[in-house]
Amino acid sequence: DAPWRPSDLQQRDGRGIRKGNEVAKLYADNKVDVIIYAVEKSLDSYKFNLLYNKQLFITQLKQNNMGCRTIDEGGMDEKGGIPFSEYVAVLSGNTDLLDKARLEKRIAGMEGERKAFQRGKGESRIKLETFLANRASNDDIIARVRKDKAAIESRMQYDKEGNRLNPLKIDGVASDDPKVIAAKLHEIEDRERTHGQPKVIGSLYGFDIVVKTDTTVKDGLDFCENRFFVRGEGNFLYNYNNGRLAVDPKTACQNFINAFDSIPRLIEKYTRDNEAIEKELPVLEQVVGEVWKKEDELKQL
Repeated sequence: DAPWRPSDLQQRDGRGIRKGNEVAKLYADNKVDVIIYAVEKSLDSYKFNLLYNKQLFITQLKQNNMGCRTIDEGGMDEKGGIPFSEYVAVLSGNTDLLDKARLEKRIAGMEGERKAFQRGKGESRIKLETFLANRASNDDIIARVRKDKAAIESRMQYDKEGNRLNPLKIDGVASDDPKVIAAKLHEIEDRERTHGQPKVIGSLYGFDIVVKTDTTVKDGLDFCENRFFVRGEGNFLYNYNNGRLAVDPKTACQNFINAFDSIPRLIEKYTRDNEAIEKELPVLEQVVGEVWKKEDELKQL
């Protein structure tokens, strides 16, 4: 009789090697024939087909190899029984119902494959749109930064030794003494609150010097930190040392002219990002443009 569980059928192979099986050892070259009997055009075909489906599903679960599969009850109805019409079909050898079940499973498998294809295509479309938006944003940043680069190169002044001059102007400070300027900057650092918006406090080579207050919350308390930037003509903010001032007066005043050194690195960074995006675009565009090749076959079913 066909068992209910696939494991019961597999365990029958082990009965031949039980302790005390002297017949196989003495008269059958220590071999045991495992014979499974089934009656043609009977419920045995249905039972063994059911065992096969069970074992296939169990194997897929254990190997984590679930492509697409529908868990159903085969010929079972909602009450847990099997209709008499299917008994008659199996006993008579009529394969229409079995063919119908195979067709339904094939359709379900193809529909699952189509859903997986459409899901992957949708994810690729979103990724493609994101990449295109990032590329456009990077192009805009590169254009603005290059414009600032050309402006600062045309305005930069040097002394006789070729060192860059630092004509930093801070609002409210008439002196050129680095100590006086640094004292004002540190005062702004301690007291100013811009609520996240850049505030102009001076200029350097025609570029605005701005301060911006960043607020973070920790343990229910607000912590404010002022950071300093040079704002380009394209409204891009450049900084040195993450916008934090040094304690030394001369070094603090050099913060802003040193911020200009980040311009070539920024151009290189965003150009490199765009190059990486360009490598991904052809594959994504191909995936987005693909059509599921089995659509006509599914319609015919």
